[in-house]
Amino acid sequence: MTAEEAIAALAALAHAHRLAAYRLLVEAGLEGLSAGLVAERLGIPPSSLTFHLQQLFRAELITQRRLSRQLIYAANFATMNSLLAYLTQNCCGGGEQGMCATSARKPKGAKRNTKRLSKAA
Repeated sequence: MTAEEAIAALAALAHAHRLAAYRLLVEAGLEGLSAGLVAERLGIPPSSLTFHLQQLFRAELITQRRLSRQLIYAANFATMNSLLAYLTQNCCGGGEQGMCATSARKPKGAKRNTKRLSKAA
């Protein structure tokens, strides 16, 4: 995956409706769901959903196929796996820890930053 492809995928997911639609399609698996069913389950008007699904489709995060008169959408797991691999490519300095399973733990002596950033005046 290139940096441009990663940016496009992340931008496509950077909206509440698109993220919800993508997660729903991940749950549906390879069979996918019809656009009407996605709209119904998410409570989004079909015309708005079409716009959001097209953004995900252009970023290759979902696939689209026609079944009679319906469009069926499904998650493109290969693209998401490529995105995750791109984001974690040099995880932990490229060591043998794989996907940095231990990175979730705080290093010894590290303190959690509890201060909130104040707005600039």
